[in-house]
Amino acid sequence: MPAPPPFGVYLHIPFCSARCDYCSFATWTDRHHLIDAYLAACRADLDRLAAAGLPTATTVFVGGGTPSLVPAAGLVSVLDRIPRAPGCEVTVECNPDDVTPELLAAYRAGGVDRISLGVQSTSAHVLLALGRAHDRANVQRAVALIRQAGFRSFNLDVIYGGAGESLADWRATLEDVVALDPPHVSAYALTVEAGTPLAADTARHPDDDDQADKYLAAVEILGAAGYEHYEISNWARPGHECRHNRLYWSMGEYQGVGCAAHSHRDGRRFWNLRTPDRYIAAVERGEDVVAAGEALPAEERALEALQLSLRTSDGVPAAALDADALPGLVAPHPTEPDRLVLTTEGMLLANEVALRLEVPPGLS
Repeated sequence: MPAPPPFGVYLHIPFCSARCDYCSFATWTDRHHLIDAYLAACRADLDRLAAAGLPTATTVFVGGGTPSLVPAAGLVSVLDRIPRAPGCEVTVECNPDDVTPELLAAYRAGGVDRISLGVQSTSAHVLLALGRAHDRANVQRAVALIRQAGFRSFNLDVIYGGAGESLADWRATLEDVVALDPPHVSAYALTVEAGTPLAADTARHPDDDDQADKYLAAVEILGAAGYEHYEISNWARPGHECRHNRLYWSMGEYQGVGCAAHSHRDGRRFWNLRTPDRYIAAVERGEDVVAAGEALPAEERALEALQLSLRTSDGVPAAALDADALPGLVAPHPTEPDRLVLTTEGMLLANEVALRLEVPPGLS
């Protein structure tokens, strides 16, 4: 029997115990009383989608918010409603403070096979500046429990550029990460999002040159440790690349479930009602939970596909860029000479390189 085509399901859990100053996601710290009703609404929404012909998922990603904050049995009850292909990758984001043997055992029993742990930093003063409550020892404890629970794949998620973080602090975090030997590492530059407390406090805004130095440190340290740099902000051991993110980067199709969740199906992008209250009410009334959407013309879709692929080790067709006009920023793909990939310098200027992309004839 042929394998089903790639299809993803993203499940959004909008609850947090505290909101980080830099976060602009659809999350709430004062709606915990809605957790049971929210999970019930997600189950009902999935039942409706399945009845309408929801494709079999090859990847599932549970993000937030803090998915590990809700009862594991309740989360698994939602996952049970998702039609999944054999070998489906199922990732759940976790806060190190929430990780227990019982939580992980429930996830494993429910088909979860990948954990993404929000580490951010192993420096106490940087974590405090980011508004994170865990510490270095708790990260080590959580990773040990993840391994003991039998998870073959997991990710450590770190952020650079927080207030008061020196280059030495960041290098120490990277060395701590390497010492834990995770199969996958995500390293993101702290970004200033409009409307957040960080945006209002210009003294804490990250410096571009400082972030560039820290990015180069990540490339150096993770590369020396044997990780493959397969996307601008992501490194993995062979075979441990995040299949769900690869689906996004390849313009694949996915269905978002929960408030504010985004979907991409049949050439259309759409997103759900933003607050958990409105999402629950709409499901209970049998109304559409989609807030808005858009359909991109073929040419725009083709250009967006190039922009996403440029970020990855797959690169783009050589005809999509004038390499001579971008000295030092792009190079031939190591095994496919008709494609170009970003150099390390090019990754620092990826947005500028992306502005030079043109859709080759016949690609749109």
